[in-house]
Amino acid sequence: METKSRHPATLSVVAPVFNEARIIAAFVDEAQQQLCDIPALGGWEIVLVDDGSTDGSAEILDAAAQRYPGRVKVLHLARNFGHTAAVSAGLDHASGDAVVLMDSDLQDDPKAIPRMVEKWREGYRVVYAIRSSREEPVWKRLLFTSFYRLLRMLSDTPFPVDAGNYSLMDRRVVEILQGLPERNRYLPGVRAWAGFRQVGLAVPRRPRHDDRPRVGIRGLWRLSMNAIFSFSYVPLLIFRLIGAFSLGLSLLLMSYAIGYKLFSTSTIPAWTSQIVAVSFFGGLNIFGIGILGEYIARIYDELKGRPVYVIDRRVAAAPDACDSATRSHSHSRNAA
Repeated sequence: METKSRHPATLSVVAPVFNEARIIAAFVDEAQQQLCDIPALGGWEIVLVDDGSTDGSAEILDAAAQRYPGRVKVLHLARNFGHTAAVSAGLDHASGDAVVLMDSDLQDDPKAIPRMVEKWREGYRVVYAIRSSREEPVWKRLLFTSFYRLLRMLSDTPFPVDAGNYSLMDRRVVEILQGLPERNRYLPGVRAWAGFRQVGLAVPRRPRHDDRPRVGIRGLWRLSMNAIFSFSYVPLLIFRLIGAFSLGLSLLLMSYAIGYKLFSTSTIPAWTSQIVAVSFFGGLNIFGIGILGEYIARIYDELKGRPVYVIDRRVAAAPDACDSATRSHSHSRNAA
């Protein structure tokens, strides 16, 4: 394994932040506690990406950087660019031999990080968390379950089901993702596309600390569209088949109308069914044009070549090994 050429290895944790003022300090404390307890780790850092927060998260992040000097790196984006852009910014500024990507709302359990590192040391380049349980409404769990299985069925790239962004990636995999030119990324998709040895770990998903998820239905819809249109041409295939069926049906109706005219003394009356059929297939054509437009819009978005994110300011420091002060803070928290 290439990463083991450096001894001891270093680890980065990347976590996007958007309006998580109530929980971000607890996340940093819990994450650093897990990192400091990993044996034979040469150094670690936590890269927190403020994605245009407006609830005071920025000040709390800066305080965390001062509280853990040399360990916590903060990137403040110029505005809210979205979760995917914040992830890209974090990966671009992570320096570890391996990078753990996770959410900062503590739904991704930091206690899984040592287990991920163990698998990485066994030679796996990607270790992803499988959401074995979710503390969410039934309708939402059903939507997520259906989406993952539908995507796996439509895509040529094999996707692990029930696996989100929470994962550990080797430096080699991170460099491959950084080199991809596409803007509208679905990270579990490009992570699976990269290949290498990958393994999943069952990690129960924690409940949210509040009732206001940061990614709403609109954001989830956009993410699902990115996943489907980035990794599947099946929507175009479906409408090619529909087009062929429509052509065959129209030829059949045309033959029937001509035969009725030639071999009878009357003409075909106006049929309500004809109007319904024309309206139905006209609607399908419009929907098909919309599908085609989604692919074209993504091509146009890529051709514009705008940066995925813009950084306003950085609070950064080089990572080093866990020192006694941090360990004493960790043990004091355990004692408390």
